[in-house]
Amino acid sequence: MKQFSSKRSIQILAHLLKEYEIFDLVISPGSRNAPLAIHFSETDAFNCYSIVDERSAAFVGMGMAKNLKKPVAITCTSGSAAANYYPAITEAFYQNTPLLILTADRPSDYVDIFDGQTIRQKDLYQQHSYGDFQLLEDEKENADEENFATIKKAIELCFEKQGPVHINIPLAEPLYQLVSEQPKYPAVEKTIKKKNYELPSNLIAEWNTAKRILILVGTRDYSEELEMQLSQLVKNHSVVVLKEANSNLRHDKFFGHIDRYIFNFTEADFQNYAPDLLITIGQNVVSKKIKQFLRSAKPKNHWHIHEVWQPDTFFSLTEKIETKAEQFFGKLLNHITLEPKAYYNLWDVLRDKKDVKHEEFCLKTQYSDFKFFEILSQKLPENINLHFSNSSAIRYAQLFDFQKNNIYCNRGTSGIDGSTSTAMGFAMKSPKQTVLVTGDLSFFYDINGLWNNYIPPYTRIIVFNNGGGDIFKIIPGPDSTNALDEFILTKHHKTTELMAKNFGFSYTKVEDEDTLFRVLDNFFKSDTQPKILEVNTQGIENAQILKDYFQFLK
Repeated sequence: MKQFSSKRSIQILAHLLKEYEIFDLVISPGSRNAPLAIHFSETDAFNCYSIVDERSAAFVGMGMAKNLKKPVAITCTSGSAAANYYPAITEAFYQNTPLLILTADRPSDYVDIFDGQTIRQKDLYQQHSYGDFQLLEDEKENADEENFATIKKAIELCFEKQGPVHINIPLAEPLYQLVSEQPKYPAVEKTIKKKNYELPSNLIAEWNTAKRILILVGTRDYSEELEMQLSQLVKNHSVVVLKEANSNLRHDKFFGHIDRYIFNFTEADFQNYAPDLLITIGQNVVSKKIKQFLRSAKPKNHWHIHEVWQPDTFFSLTEKIETKAEQFFGKLLNHITLEPKAYYNLWDVLRDKKDVKHEEFCLKTQYSDFKFFEILSQKLPENINLHFSNSSAIRYAQLFDFQKNNIYCNRGTSGIDGSTSTAMGFAMKSPKQTVLVTGDLSFFYDINGLWNNYIPPYTRIIVFNNGGGDIFKIIPGPDSTNALDEFILTKHHKTTELMAKNFGFSYTKVEDEDTLFRVLDNFFKSDTQPKILEVNTQGIENAQILKDYFQFLK
């Protein structure tokens, strides 16, 4: 016989999650949240996942939500457990990934009296959430009615903002009282707000008078509709569309590999290639060079298109377009003229020149991180979920063609924490193969991302191990200090072999180009367990090779 929590606040919560079709919960073990763990695991509607480490658990939940494109709930016990959620919450906040955060708590009068596992949890994530709510304890007057209304408001806000929303749940002892029957609660009238967008006439005029229109697409999921709309714009060379690896755009008239083209721009180049109308879409942009270029360019008009975020990244924002890009361009295309512009040809000539230099450099480059990414771009299967960790991984990915896959990277805050956990959470909810390409420090830092029983056997992880945080040899500044090796680069001689064995992954190591070619042919094939491939490039001057690459492009 199934048994459920007797806590009415938990019963109401479960009822409302079912009403809004939020069925996936990541549960971290503890006593104070035991009523939630018991209730949800015993209720047939829910898919419950046990993840011990709260920092990893929150990223796993975020990975699931990125895949499902709807809220996933995460729940933990009180105290420092709730604080350990914070890195993933900041990432979800800036990526607009919907997480419903359910923190169990002591009763409110236990805060600050030195009771065990008790901190100030109310409004804990206020700076990086779209809503913070506190439930009443069951014993309080009108608790059922107020909690019903509070939970409903929180869930709808999570859907509207597509970001993290926090519900703090004070629970008094006893925590383990159970019932075999659940009360009936009324159906919910959903009131999730939907925005309508009307195209201002001044934007049509600005478009039609602009001679140099540049569209820059940042981090965003693949959209067939947006792909078709932007394809119409570039068909007769009316605009220039710049994309990054995780912009998830594929048309061959879009300009990828931005740094390949603009890395060596002079101040004169900045002005020569500057747009008079800049349109930015989506979220965080990886390339620092494009930020320098566009901040120097000072376009006359800059429109940014996003439902929630309107950042003035390039210090020139003139129009905040608070809608989906697909909705905006759907309206714009009905009112504008599409004429060939010399501006497109200017960029196209640059692309042809730099692409030839790129191919020449690749032909002469030996085994290294750079060569690994070149080979991977040739060997990777199509139509997979491809996750890159931060720092070096996503920057190398910018230089090669991975556009036949859906690409993901935690560029909300751009930290190395949680890359593995996010990819594993994504893999748990996907029938397609998920491949994580990660640097060694990012992998070691988030090793608890592998500590669960739900990782599909078709999951693949490739760790390129260069013996430290090689990004700090690439960016200017760190190599001028004596602290580089020990305190910034963090040099090491660790491998992933024992970690793979401990977590039930098959393991292969390569240390040369020929072996890498041979191994990759079989690495992505089906097997009974997930796999880790370690590409060892320790002792190779990877940073110098990358610097030589950009010098060669001149």
